[in-house]
Amino acid sequence: MGKTNAINPTRDQNYPQWYQEVVKASDMAERSPVRGCMVIKPWGYALWENMVKILDDMFKECGVKNAYFPLFIPVSFLEKEAKHVEGFATECAVVTHHRLEKKEDGSLAPAGELQEPLIVRPTSETIIGESFSRWIKSYRDLPVLINQWANVVRWEMRTRIFLRTTEFLWQEGHTAHLSKKEALEMTFKILDIYQKFATEYLAIPIIKGRKTEAEKFPGAEDTLCIEAMMSDKKALQAGTSHFLGQNFAKASNIKYQTINKTEEFVWTTSWGVSTRLIGGIIMTHGDDDGVIIPPRVAPSQIVLMPIFRQDAEKSRVLEYADNVATVLNKKYYCGRKIVVETDKRDIGGARGWEWIKKGIPIRIEIGPRDIEANSVFMARRDKKHSEKESINTEHFINNITDILDDIQKNIFQKAADFTKRNTVIIEDKKDFYKFFTPKNKKEPEIHGGFALSGWCGKQECEKAIKENLKVTIRCIPFDGENKKGKCICCGNPAEKQVIFAKAY
Repeated sequence: MGKTNAINPTRDQNYPQWYQEVVKASDMAERSPVRGCMVIKPWGYALWENMVKILDDMFKECGVKNAYFPLFIPVSFLEKEAKHVEGFATECAVVTHHRLEKKEDGSLAPAGELQEPLIVRPTSETIIGESFSRWIKSYRDLPVLINQWANVVRWEMRTRIFLRTTEFLWQEGHTAHLSKKEALEMTFKILDIYQKFATEYLAIPIIKGRKTEAEKFPGAEDTLCIEAMMSDKKALQAGTSHFLGQNFAKASNIKYQTINKTEEFVWTTSWGVSTRLIGGIIMTHGDDDGVIIPPRVAPSQIVLMPIFRQDAEKSRVLEYADNVATVLNKKYYCGRKIVVETDKRDIGGARGWEWIKKGIPIRIEIGPRDIEANSVFMARRDKKHSEKESINTEHFINNITDILDDIQKNIFQKAADFTKRNTVIIEDKKDFYKFFTPKNKKEPEIHGGFALSGWCGKQECEKAIKENLKVTIRCIPFDGENKKGKCICCGNPAEKQVIFAKAY
């Protein structure tokens, strides 16, 4: 290829541009003609489908059932919960008319004004709450455990494919319970599912904790989260689980009759993850050659690339490759069939580079000499592209699940080591500011990583750091909730140790 890497600029040269180039080179998604929206291409959507299937099975194991609710929400519904409407007001897309009419000059204009404007859902607490108020009448109807896979719209000013788009795909779970205890248990149970999914499937190490009052979900009593460090040392909120208390129940009048014939409001939760996790995979594992996709969620685990120089070799090599593919396609890895691509295109070295950039875990080359030796030439995406090895075909087939598992573990360990190296306990304010201050004006995004520091609990200190450094409290780690020290901002006693970081 003539270059030392496939992606330019590199991560060190221009990280935001590197990210855009990786998305393009991996053929996962592209910008849409609609501002801030994306077209998810087959390779990217297949990755999302695998993620959906894994999470959906986990939810169903907890008794959660899937449903679907309207895309449009009456404005009056959003107004029922004051903090909720305040939190989403600036992000709402509003429908005010229900048809178009042709003007004299031939152009189209909105007509048929709606009696009540409709919001294109930014989230569904209020519309689902209305349904719950009709479904739930007695304690016998509880709990109600519902999830929907859907698209949502939030009118973002600055967009980036997968990470922050005007429209994105997600799941949103909504549950109603008899008691506060049950609702809290569900909130933590979902957080555990998100942790398991992120670490065991996406190979992304995370930190579990809760959001501060300023950062929690609008209308929630408590927001639990998982936070992950990307390879530029910024944080990505990878999933949230909200304990809503009785706030939305009271706003939507979701009551039930108790066993003693009295009426009580239910206790509710909501929780979700989205296609931003694909961005998380790219930024956690990607390198200057493209994406690296963990085998457990990869659209395909293996690509076979037949190599032949003469037509006389072609049929023999293709037949051998097809036989290998047939055997591999019957094997299972992590609960689903292994998916094998056979790339028969005659485009030289560009073929291998395309698959490197797409992040497929294993590339296999098969030529006449390999057939003679009953072997294949294997390259793993978790290693340098120049590292290849000849391996006995039967040994490769028989040990494929172990090889894939080794790749999965290596990817996770590399990310975990990076997170550990760049998470620092800081107790001195001067050191804290130095940690987050750019090393030079040309690289405003370069900073230290995660700072574990004391916080007094006052929003004034949280706000000051955000305004001065563009750094937020990503979460209060569960193991830092009772750690005493001094506040990194004001110097007063601190009862909590929190994670400060710049974030997406």
